[in-house]
Amino acid sequence: MARLLEGRIAIVTGAGRGIGRAHALELARHGAKVVVNDFGVSLAGEGTGESPASQVVDEIVSAGGQAVANAADVADFAQAEAMVRQAIETYGGLDILVNNAGFVRDRMLVNTSEEEWDAVIRVHLKGHFATLRHAGAYWRAESKAGRQREARVINTSSGAGLQGSIGQGTYSAAKAGIAGLTLVAAAEMVRYGVTVNAIAPVAKTRMTEGAFDTSAMALPEDNSPVVAWLASEDARDVTGRVIEIDGPQITVENGWAHGPSADAGARWEAAEVGPALRKLLGEAPVPENVYGA
Repeated sequence: MARLLEGRIAIVTGAGRGIGRAHALELARHGAKVVVNDFGVSLAGEGTGESPASQVVDEIVSAGGQAVANAADVADFAQAEAMVRQAIETYGGLDILVNNAGFVRDRMLVNTSEEEWDAVIRVHLKGHFATLRHAGAYWRAESKAGRQREARVINTSSGAGLQGSIGQGTYSAAKAGIAGLTLVAAAEMVRYGVTVNAIAPVAKTRMTEGAFDTSAMALPEDNSPVVAWLASEDARDVTGRVIEIDGPQITVENGWAHGPSADAGARWEAAEVGPALRKLLGEAPVPENVYGA
């Protein structure tokens, strides 16, 4: 088997279970040295006292790979910085950041509490920002010092963030934000040799088993080969993309794009908007259904 990531250094967040665990194992299988991050929380984000990251490290080391555990809260700015520093101090650098950590607190919108909203937005959206911010600062410094790295970021969005999902308004908002953040980071960081992409994985995990019929869903590890390739040097020309993975099917998501338009040539009169907008809506593609609709 060709090892795509020989000698490269990676961080995978939320890697103690599910999809993150599968990513860590796959990256290690391809030769990466992996910082396995997991805060050790329940599906709802509550502390459990467990150390799933250490268990994954043991699996990697037993298979002949290199890995260390990290228990940082990815949405804590200082802890995220320390995690990046751990990779650099342990292995001599950082090449790959896979942002995967998250949890759900699903509710219909009118039943969602402020605490539930804040908790989910924090771990998903701020958790992506904090790690990306500190890794990006390192890669910028390396580039300015003449040591530009072939760096890769793989974020984790979701079909819920791209098409919406009934009962998951908070989660959908966070995952939509991650898709937008991916586009901006890709544009800003290309000068430092960094590509930034996102995946929208489909898999049977703790997060999906309570919300959907998962009997026909793909396994977590079915997503990881795409992550391994995106993390490789071969993927240097792919950035700013969101890729949905559903078992054997991969789909490049189109996202928001300019559609039909009309120019009134002056300030619109309110009475004119209706006919003009209805005409444009008739010319535009019909949006995909929200999941659960």
